[in-house]
Amino acid sequence: MKRATSLLLCTLLATALAGCAGMSERDRDTVVGAGVGTAIGAGVTGDVGGAAVGGVVGGVIGNQVGRH
Repeated sequence: MKRATSLLLCTLLATALAGCAGMSERDRDTVVGAGVGTAIGAGVTGDVGGAAVGGVVGGVIGNQVGRH
């Protein structure tokens, strides 16, 4: 069972990374900002609401950082 779970996790990770191949630099900055914001929001507040707000704020900041 552990091997099947590992295989599934690796497959999902590879699929997710392949989905990012066609992104522009600004799109990648937005996704990274949202991910970091979600992690920080969840860490600071300890609940789903804080993670959601952190994700939105991080996505906006990442989008603006990627702007030329």
